[in-house]
Amino acid sequence: MEKNDMKTYLRTEITAVGKDAADLVEGGVLILFAEGAPEELAEVSVLHRVAEGPLDEAPGPGAEILVGEVSAILTGLGDLAWNKIRDIGHVVINFNDSDTPDRPGEICASTVNSEALVQAIHSGKEIVIRA
Repeated sequence: MEKNDMKTYLRTEITAVGKDAADLVEGGVLILFAEGAPEELAEVSVLHRVAEGPLDEAPGPGAEILVGEVSAILTGLGDLAWNKIRDIGHVVINFNDSDTPDRPGEICASTVNSEALVQAIHSGKEIVIRA
């Protein structure tokens, strides 16, 4: 399928990176929160502003998650994860290659180079989920 034919479930722009977010990302965990998150959550989160979506329909396993230029494949979706993205712009993405999220508000994705992922989380970069 051509990239132009892909359905975009969410396209959002990183607006700020909490001071402790890179440490979590190095461990394969990316916490997204919409702008305006409480300060204690913002410190560990990547704050973002939605540019497109999120669609009502949740993506399924096999969808692509792009963080800047870093690409991962969605492997598991917690029962509440997509609702939390739609309702409050919050989700935890765990790059652990699991098909069974530990928590209902979590998305699991294929493992990625953590150094590249840390480099990708900067203001102005986009995060896209598409299939």
